[in-house]
Amino acid sequence: MSKAIRIHAVGGPEVMKWETVPTPEPGPSEALIRHHAVGLNYIDVYFRTGLYKTPLPATLGMEGAGTVLAVGSDVPDLKPGDRIAYAGGSIGAYSTERVLPADRLVKLPDSIDFKTGAAMMLQGMTAQYLLRRTFKVQKGQSILVHAAAGGVGLILCQWAKYLGAHVIGVVSTPEKAELAKANGAEHVIIGHASLAADVKRLTGGAMVPVAYDSVGKDTFSASLDCLAPLGMMVSYGNASGPVPPVDISVLSAKGSLFLTRPTLATYVASHGDLLQAANDLFDVVAAGAVKIQVNQTFPLAEAAAAHIALESRRTTGSTVLLP
Repeated sequence: MSKAIRIHAVGGPEVMKWETVPTPEPGPSEALIRHHAVGLNYIDVYFRTGLYKTPLPATLGMEGAGTVLAVGSDVPDLKPGDRIAYAGGSIGAYSTERVLPADRLVKLPDSIDFKTGAAMMLQGMTAQYLLRRTFKVQKGQSILVHAAAGGVGLILCQWAKYLGAHVIGVVSTPEKAELAKANGAEHVIIGHASLAADVKRLTGGAMVPVAYDSVGKDTFSASLDCLAPLGMMVSYGNASGPVPPVDISVLSAKGSLFLTRPTLATYVASHGDLLQAANDLFDVVAAGAVKIQVNQTFPLAEAAAAHIALESRRTTGSTVLLP
């Protein structure tokens, strides 16, 4: 038998229950893994509250790292004992053991420990597609990064600086501003009350070609106002709630802007794209250009407390749950 955090109804952190569940058996193209660490991400909150729909009862979690316990008959490139990590796909990471399609797993380099592996995959591969595919950031460009002291934000700041970009970070407190500056943000704005004016001042009126916004409802309009003509609005999260319906004529009025709402699942849908994203991430971490900061750990059984800390903005960097 295994243990897992499950929800039987959507709602607050109190709906999360630590339960005994049967240990699954891998199918022909699957692998059974034992988690050594599980990543905490804001998308877990969306599933818990019902913003993102899933059949109930459900086990939360999109990301983890651990070892392979068993593989199916049609799995050629994994074996028991292999160190692996993963992110995306179906939920179910808040568990001691789980089964996953083998082609959704990547081998974890020996130089990366399990806590780092669990913390880096979803956030790191998200940063990879945002910077290298959704909008290919070039040396010398100024970019806007919301939640710059969060898990994805800190990776975006470091990676973008490594690419030669000038990062303007947006945070909620002076303490988070210092953290963002220490991780590659050239300028940091606290709050978004005068965001467009602040960006205009910092860019000498040029504004930015791209805004990476994981906050959602509260910052969407302000982010649009920060874009240069032909700029791209990348809305990739809903921390403050989902963005209301958009009148697309606003995009033309503000300068023939582009708007996208990307997800990691689309960008790593093929095995080849998954390996490319993971290897890009492993490379920048190995080079020391991106440092993964696991600033909080919680026992997996106490995942509700981790959700409370995350939703109240008491976390910075990455948070890991330990089975």
